[in-house]
Amino acid sequence: MNSSKNKILRNAFFILILVALISLLPLKIVFAQDTDPNAPTDDEVNAIAKQLFCPVCENVPLDVCGTQACAQWRELIREKLAEGWTEDQIKEYFSNQYGDRVLSAPPARGLNWLVYIIPPLVFFAGAFFLYRGFSTWRHLADESEAAPEIKEQPEIQDEYLARLEEELKKKK
Repeated sequence: MNSSKNKILRNAFFILILVALISLLPLKIVFAQDTDPNAPTDDEVNAIAKQLFCPVCENVPLDVCGTQACAQWRELIREKLAEGWTEDQIKEYFSNQYGDRVLSAPPARGLNWLVYIIPPLVFFAGAFFLYRGFSTWRHLADESEAAPEIKEQPEIQDEYLARLEEELKKKK
């Protein structure tokens, strides 16, 4: 009998703990929603982090990099936004700290301006040469259709072949 009382007491104790934990659950939800309304959102932080590359990893945007350093840099962006910094100020800060290689779009200064000039120039030059090539090919095709083909005898430069041709003409 003692054992059945122990089981009942133990079950009652577990049920009591379970009820207590369930009753505290709404408090956790309330505390989780109590955040600073002026704090920058993850979307605001990621909008800037997308425009920056991880200085440690090569060619990995800061918003998707999983390193601890990138998590710290995203937190730094959050702090700077909370302090009232603008997007351009934050990008300039990272550029000053780690160089222009962290920017997704290099600034148009120094030799970097060639990045903005050369691709359109190459595109338009290629389009111009294609246009010229197609018009020349079309012009040559028109000329070849208009001119009748005339078969000419090829010049025989070898003396032996020339004599052979003469002999064949005589026999006809």
